[in-house]
Amino acid sequence: MRSVGRPDAEVSVLLTGDRAMRSLNRRYCGKDKTTDVLSFALQEGMFPDIQPTVLGDIVISVPAASRRAMEAGHPLSCEIERLLVHGLLHLLGYDHERGSHEALRMQRKERQLLKGLSR
Repeated sequence: MRSVGRPDAEVSVLLTGDRAMRSLNRRYCGKDKTTDVLSFALQEGMFPDIQPTVLGDIVISVPAASRRAMEAGHPLSCEIERLLVHGLLHLLGYDHERGSHEALRMQRKERQLLKGLSR
């Protein structure tokens, strides 16, 4: 959290399965399929200042993360770290779906943060 300039901030993390992730993705994103990570920001919406130190929730599907890790040829723990960083960046306002410039910006920040974790 210190690496992103929010040393006192908090996030909650839920590790779940594909069925629960699909349900969340359908309910909150309108996509009837599982995904690897979802972020729910508390700093957005009608009352963003109620808990300024709580950024939100990150939900990770462990089976989806496991499949991605196998495809990429790295351990599940590395994939979970990548998804945590990805989810955290979404909570901080990064969004790769806004276009190629934003996607590149987010990828650079992900690499920077992951590199910091490996030290």
